[in-house]
Amino acid sequence: MPTVGVAIAIPEPWASRLQDYRTSIGDTTAALIPTHVTLVPPTDFPEPGELSGHLEAVARVNRPFTLHLRGTGTFRPVSPVVFVGVVEGISACERLAAGVRSGPLSQELAFPYHPHVTVAHHLPDPVLDRAFAELADFDCQFDVEAFHLYVHDEVVGWQVTSSYPLGE
Repeated sequence: MPTVGVAIAIPEPWASRLQDYRTSIGDTTAALIPTHVTLVPPTDFPEPGELSGHLEAVARVNRPFTLHLRGTGTFRPVSPVVFVGVVEGISACERLAAGVRSGPLSQELAFPYHPHVTVAHHLPDPVLDRAFAELADFDCQFDVEAFHLYVHDEVVGWQVTSSYPLGE
């Protein structure tokens, strides 16, 4: 069964900067994961094409918004993750995530939804500490005009299969 995810893609040049950083500190999964803010975590779904109508409807009722990423945070000790924080656009991400996680993608989350960009995951504590310190001054801002459906491929990782422009 295919595994899908729904996310906001981080644009260039910031996407490559964060993905390259993640790779440089030894996160071997980074090359297979485009830089993003998750809306729907990895979910097994039998026919990804059947999600199109649902995702189009959610996109139509949500407006473009500004996303501002700044500084670092961590989910430790609960989860070995360091992330870049969302400081503007949180409520828009929450509304969008709630919309896409309804209908055919309705699900219980293991943790409360917290929009962020992962920059280090499942690495030793000293490496997580390093990522937390080295990206503390990260700052970027951009307009979110769409979100994307990703399908996981065992060889090449997460691939965008569809994009959904937000309503105006």
